[in-house]
Amino acid sequence: MMKRIGLAALLALTATPALAQTPPATLGARYVPAPWWMQDPVIASTGRVRVEIAANRGAFSASFLAIDRSAAESSRKAADQVRALSQALAAYGVDAVRVETSLTTRPLYEQYRDADGDLVDNERADKIQRYETEATVSLTLRDMVVLERVYATVVASQPTSISQVNFSLQPENTWVTNLAAEAVRDARTRAVAAARDAGASLGAVRVIDPTGRACQTDVLAGWPSYQASAQPQTTVDEMVVTGSRVVRRGRAGEPEGLMSPTEEAIEAARLALQPPLRVLTDSACVVYSLN
Repeated sequence: MMKRIGLAALLALTATPALAQTPPATLGARYVPAPWWMQDPVIASTGRVRVEIAANRGAFSASFLAIDRSAAESSRKAADQVRALSQALAAYGVDAVRVETSLTTRPLYEQYRDADGDLVDNERADKIQRYETEATVSLTLRDMVVLERVYATVVASQPTSISQVNFSLQPENTWVTNLAAEAVRDARTRAVAAARDAGASLGAVRVIDPTGRACQTDVLAGWPSYQASAQPQTTVDEMVVTGSRVVRRGRAGEPEGLMSPTEEAIEAARLALQPPLRVLTDSACVVYSLN
């Protein structure tokens, strides 16, 4: 009777170690029990895949400055400079180009020289000489087909400055799924070759681990890891493009900065912009029994 009770207690203990997340033996012990899927001969194979895909997102910004004695007038002038540009960019559609515009106004104070001869702003409300407003247009491109023309349109609008073009890759769900499937297939290809070279053949699948942790040494030796598993790494290949300002005068009778860039100005400002290639990688661990 006592043997049956002891056996039942032992089975209860062995049924719950995964839930308790406790090590299979005392840390530092010479021998530890192997995982359940290593009770028979197995082969652990890590599949790896790598693919190069052109960046599918681009982002940059342009700034326009306006200065006036009135904060309201300064803001109005800055808004006028970007209004025509915003209308021209809206023609591409929100699915291709997303535009965000912001205005920042700050006072410009009278200056005086201190004891060391350095110019210092006299930051008092009654010492404000003018107001400077910066209108910033931030663009996110989701269609690389219109990249060159959008960039040329912004350059032809005579901004005070243009930021660098930053490219990125937003993987689609189908890409991620296909990479995971290819990693598993690569693991099988490697396992078949290794088993054949060792004079054996593959049996049934014991474990499929998309994180790759099951193939690492500490897991194979019986020690579970409680740290976060490493995620597939993406190598960044970045291309930076810096734009220059194009000098243009407004049409007669029309304030400068209010008209949309002409077709001639856009074509003259076009640059060759080729999205860089980005690298996507993935891996998977598959454990097979051996025959």
